[in-house]
Amino acid sequence: MHQRIRVAVTGLGVRTPAGNDVKTFWSTLIDGRSTARTITSFDTTGLPVDFACQVHDFDPADYVTGKQARRMDRTTLLAVCAAADAMADAGPAGVVPERRAVVTGTGLAGNETTESALLGHETYGRPSALYVPMVMHNAAAAFISMQHRILGPSLTVSTACASGGHAIGEGLRLLRDGSADLVVAGGSEACVSATILLAFQRCGALSQRVSDPEGAARPFDTARDGFVLAEGAAFVVLERLDDAVRRGARVYAELAGYGRTSDAHHLTSPDPDGEGAERCVRQALADAGLSPEEVTHVNAHGSGTPLNDVTEARLIARIFGPGQVPVTSTKSVIGHAIGAAGAIEAVVSALTLHELLAHPTINLDVQDPRCEIDVVRRPRPIAPGAVLSNSFAFGGHNASLVFTPADG
Repeated sequence: MHQRIRVAVTGLGVRTPAGNDVKTFWSTLIDGRSTARTITSFDTTGLPVDFACQVHDFDPADYVTGKQARRMDRTTLLAVCAAADAMADAGPAGVVPERRAVVTGTGLAGNETTESALLGHETYGRPSALYVPMVMHNAAAAFISMQHRILGPSLTVSTACASGGHAIGEGLRLLRDGSADLVVAGGSEACVSATILLAFQRCGALSQRVSDPEGAARPFDTARDGFVLAEGAAFVVLERLDDAVRRGARVYAELAGYGRTSDAHHLTSPDPDGEGAERCVRQALADAGLSPEEVTHVNAHGSGTPLNDVTEARLIARIFGPGQVPVTSTKSVIGHAIGAAGAIEAVVSALTLHELLAHPTINLDVQDPRCEIDVVRRPRPIAPGAVLSNSFAFGGHNASLVFTPADG
């Protein structure tokens, strides 16, 4: 029987509301410091929600020239910087360009460019000559390919809030099927804008706590009323574990399993029974060759919306038993970065394994009794084992990733 290729995570890069480097990012999560703030980057007059989790002190000057930056939407800039950091973190792998690949994920792509070109203008708007390449979903993959001379597969996944998780999972598949020897994969989103805020608010997805932004993101809490919109990017470098060990690379974790399913239920609401999401988790565990008992931590989708939290908590309880596995929601600290969320949480999962420490879920004052799970409320050491990361999206798209210790 052919032995499956084991895949290592050897590089991490982030641009998030919690920090623009992995060390700062992790420290903010462990400290449980909310990153939600009143928006000052644009005029929010008249908007019913005026807060979000944004990336601050973001300067791409060390990564791209001024001319290059003017050709990129903010979504792409965040991705290019995070991917470059992940590649630098992984170190030189000696892989020829033809055997390198990139997979990016995004839900809304060039949103900033779209708004600046079309809002406030009559009829056709005022798109620049660069409008199309700046708003296309594959822009980040294109620029990352050019910057790192990636001549193998260059792909983009767009499955709303599951995009980042799917991108990393598809990167795993490229290594397994022999299409590449090194993959940089992740997600990026820059959708904190007046139109997107108003749209999510009108469909009932956003928290309305305008008087208390830092307390607005409260997954699994009885008083939760929606998510906090966020932006950011996160990328990982994936390579065969044997190759990583041979070159002496630091291995954060092994990416051992990947599940992807569809609810086929509703455009925005999850299947209330969680059947599709449960199949996704079980598929990822089976792909990793693991039983539920071998999972020591779950990084939940944990969006903070009334429906999603109950659905996810119930499927976790069904699979692992009520209160049997520690659960964390990263979105409580950094908000929901839509297409980048799954990639950011994949980085968190790899760091959780590397540090054997789970960060807290904040703003959990009174846990919803329908959520029979063990939610981590303060930094908690975890035993070596598997970490599951879930991403569930509008459209019923589900993605689950399983990370294990590299020496497991």
